[in-house]
Amino acid sequence: MRALVHAGRRAEADQRLLALEPQLQGDARGLQAAGEIFLANARFSEALRCYLRAAELAPADPGALYNLASALVATGDLAGAEAAFDQVIALDPTDADAFYNRATLRRWTPAENHVAALEAAIARARHPAAEAALCYGLAKELEDLGEHDAAWSWLARGAARRRGQLSYRVEADLETMAQIAAAFDAPLMAGATPSPEPVGPIFVLGLPRSGTTLVDRILSAHSQVESLGEISDFALSLMRTVGPADGKGDLVARSAQMDFAALGQAYRDSLSAYGRAAPRLIDKTPANYLYIGLIALSLPQARIVHVRRDPMDNGYALLKTLFRTGCPYSYSQSDLGAYIGAYHRLMDHWRTVLPGRLVEIDYEALVQDQEGESRRLLADLDLDWDPACLDFHANPAPAATASAAQVRRPIYRDSLALWRRYEAGLAPLSDSLRAQGLL
Repeated sequence: MRALVHAGRRAEADQRLLALEPQLQGDARGLQAAGEIFLANARFSEALRCYLRAAELAPADPGALYNLASALVATGDLAGAEAAFDQVIALDPTDADAFYNRATLRRWTPAENHVAALEAAIARARHPAAEAALCYGLAKELEDLGEHDAAWSWLARGAARRRGQLSYRVEADLETMAQIAAAFDAPLMAGATPSPEPVGPIFVLGLPRSGTTLVDRILSAHSQVESLGEISDFALSLMRTVGPADGKGDLVARSAQMDFAALGQAYRDSLSAYGRAAPRLIDKTPANYLYIGLIALSLPQARIVHVRRDPMDNGYALLKTLFRTGCPYSYSQSDLGAYIGAYHRLMDHWRTVLPGRLVEIDYEALVQDQEGESRRLLADLDLDWDPACLDFHANPAPAATASAAQVRRPIYRDSLALWRRYEAGLAPLSDSLRAQGLL
């Protein structure tokens, strides 16, 4: 079934799983495997159903309960997720990821928090990865309590532990972004003629933690729009269409000379395999900003929404998030400053070679004037106004991102200029951004 998913044959995988599911009702491990595949296909209700049954069959299995908690977060049952994470930690006090994920679910108070438990767990931790997760969780809860000096101390410790586990070199990503800009130059992009027909996919992209999930939730509250969440379909369609490549540089060079129509068809086929009926589908994969040139060339009917955020607020939000995978540049201020600078240079390039193609929205403007910015965004996407977009927090659609808990709340301004609470500690990042002309 996983092979079918990777081949883009999601509908077939879903049909086989649905047929198999009744036979798995007594098999906790089989149900967990089925839930994992349903999640990969953005079938959250089916995944939740499998995980609920698996937890019933194995109530003392921390893994089954952890999977259930994760599915409950995605589907918006934050109280249920908290209770499930409580059970995981009671069964396995060494599960650092459960500690961290529980910490992200809501704001903690002096009367209700896990600071002491997190400190004790850190003292017991024997592996840097576990220590990192616990430090991030403790920093989050201390920030909620207004103890910013202590929060920064634990965050810095956690980031150092996490960075020490990686072999990442930011220079490789900087080189790739420069290669993309060179390959997708003005003469090539002159052939990217947009279609006036608003019937294609909507890409919502930008740096992670820039507000892409908020924009996605606002748009997907519209009656004509549905979000597929953070999916890898465009990158996978590219790799299937362009064929094997000898490293990133070769992939960039070959993609600039490929059959763009074939790529567009491969991507549309991949989306159709999800079986969604909404007229407009959102692909909310932040890193698709790397592929804006290919999107413009292969999908003339696509709309591209770029979400921007103050670079220091965005940088701090990245730094304080422990990502399960991806964003390896976010654990070092040196890496982070260099990466954010390269991202801004690439976005400047796209604006130059694709004038008018991007629909851009600033996170700060959106939280200050939700209705005005939402109306402008919908108009730019050729969508009629829908008042449901103002109540995005009531949107029942699943959300499986680092912002899954935050977007269940009405819009708030707490994160504006939050980085200034840590201005001294963030001096390396601000110095880097200032040197690149971003501050």
